[in-house]
Amino acid sequence: MTVTTTHVVATATGDARITWHRAAKARLVLALGHGAGGGIEARDLQALAGALPALGVSVALVEQPWRVAGKKVAPAPKTLDTGWRGVWPALAEPGLPVVAGGRSAGARVACRLATELGAHAVLALSFPLHPPGKPEKSRADELLGAGVPTLVVQGGNDPFGRPGEFPAGKYELVEVPFGDHSFAVPKRADIGQDEALRVITDGVGRWAAGLG
Repeated sequence: MTVTTTHVVATATGDARITWHRAAKARLVLALGHGAGGGIEARDLQALAGALPALGVSVALVEQPWRVAGKKVAPAPKTLDTGWRGVWPALAEPGLPVVAGGRSAGARVACRLATELGAHAVLALSFPLHPPGKPEKSRADELLGAGVPTLVVQGGNDPFGRPGEFPAGKYELVEVPFGDHSFAVPKRADIGQDEALRVITDGVGRWAAGLG
C-alpha cells in the first residue's frame, strides 16, 4: 500500500513542495523534479510514482519554488540548482539512499548536483541534450559529469535529442519508441500510450533493482 503525503519545504528561493509516494518497505528514495514547461502532473512522473512504491522505491515528486509560486516561466539554472539544494535535506531525511532525477530541465539539475549532494544515482528523463534544431549547443557535459550511476530514458523522436545522438559514456539508456519530449506517442505508432509508459516504468524498475 502506498501512502501519499505533501510537504512544503522552505528554500533560499522560496517554498518548494514535495509530494511523497512512500513504499511500505522502502529501500531507496527516487526524487523527481519537473521540467521548465510543466509540473509534476507529467505523464512519466505520475507513472513512476504509481509503479515504483510496489518495488520498494519511495517516490518524491518535487515542485520547484517558481512553480509553487504560480509563475509560468522557469528561472535561470543557478536558481533551479539553489531550489534543489534546499529540498535535499528533506529528501534524505528518511535515511535511505536518494536517487536524484527529473525530466528535461529537472534532469539537468539532477546531473549538475549529483556529486555535490551525494546522490546515489541519477535518473534523467527526456534529457535535453540540445535545443531543438541546434545540436551544436550540446549539454552532454552535464550528463557525462554526473559522476554516479545514471539512467537516461529518452523518446525515440525527442527533438531535444534522439537516442542515437547521445555520446558514448558511462550511463545506461532506455529508448521509448516513437516518444516525443513528453513521451507522447502518435496514434499511428506501433505501440500505444500505456505501453510506452510501461517501457519507462519497467526500465526504471529494473535499473533501480540493480542499484547497490
